[in-house]
Amino acid sequence: MEKKTVRPLGENILVKLAKEDTKTKSGLVIPETASTDRPQQGQVVAVGDSEKIKVKKNQTVIFAKYSGSEILLDKEEYLILKNEDVLAVIE
Repeated sequence: MEKKTVRPLGENILVKLAKEDTKTKSGLVIPETASTDRPQQGQVVAVGDSEKIKVKKNQTVIFAKYSGSEILLDKEEYLILKNEDVLAVIE
């Protein structure tokens, strides 16, 4: 099977969601079903062609809690965000 690519259009950004820790500091395993919130940060995989976009590929960003559209691509979770939903870049 051929690997698919997604190219965001306009002011959109494709972000690979960060994996949350599944263990507490004391070593307890937390099942995925216990967490209803998705991560609010991820790595930029691709950006649209708008000059208004301030982030670059491979940067880690923090975005608004309920923003974007979730997609599943090659068994990985991604989020397509609008440029304005990105709140900060982690450096």
